[in-house]
Amino acid sequence: MDAPLSRALVPRLDWLAEAGSTNSVLVAAAGGADARAYPDLSVVVTDNQTEGRGRLGRVWTAPPGTSLAISVLLRPELASGGSLPPSSLGWIPLLGGAAMARAVNLLLARAGVSAGAGAAVVDGPRAVVKWPNDVLIDGRKVCGVLSELLPGAAGVVVGAGVNLFLTEEQLPVPTATSIALAAGIGAGASTTAFTGDDLMSAYLAELIRLYRSLTAANGDAAGSGIGAVVASRCGTLGQPVRVELPGSVFETGLATALDVNGRLIVKRDDGSGDLVVSAGDVTHLRY
Repeated sequence: MDAPLSRALVPRLDWLAEAGSTNSVLVAAAGGADARAYPDLSVVVTDNQTEGRGRLGRVWTAPPGTSLAISVLLRPELASGGSLPPSSLGWIPLLGGAAMARAVNLLLARAGVSAGAGAAVVDGPRAVVKWPNDVLIDGRKVCGVLSELLPGAAGVVVGAGVNLFLTEEQLPVPTATSIALAAGIGAGASTTAFTGDDLMSAYLAELIRLYRSLTAANGDAAGSGIGAVVASRCGTLGQPVRVELPGSVFETGLATALDVNGRLIVKRDDGSGDLVVSAGDVTHLRY
């Protein structure tokens, strides 16, 4: 894929015809002997990822040409000099999810306009972030985000796997979807409605904007306004949730806010106070 829109936004973009995992490729390259050739905002992408990985060791796969795996290297340089504070690292995957949610909504809006009067009209954004790393369209997963720290904390790779053109028959699970399906675009028409470059360029533009705002504020999510942006795109907030914590411990409650480090605050159902979740599997409940 030529991807001229996306290439114009970043210093390096490597398109791979096939990759086991774009995150693994970029982590190895950015931390290897040729590391200087991979500056801040270098990108590795493929539409045929064969060994995609998600959180908790989950596998992510899709038929060739139906999805994109996009990995972006971040080498933060703060306005004050030095490295991003470790306490700010929790915001990195949240930035990826928030950026992807906006990109997906832009494509859905464009597809709705192109479809004309016959398209379904939906008020408000349809794509939201399920804390910490999934993007949902109308409650169905369209994208997962996985961030990995380089050895020696020399940078962070943000990986996103997004379903573009999968049909209902190609979906890995019933709770998944694709942008084409959500936009009501049938098989064979998807390539004329939007391209992978359309999605990737919208995602990269928003990710870069959020990332630069965070680094300009020396990692202060509240002061930069990033915390408010992420919260506004987080569909988990205000939802009853079940949280699976390490050790197969389960808690239920109401997700109320994100704290200064991007952790999820859940008001426990049993009245025992707030639970602050830094790592865990969250399920939205429907009572």
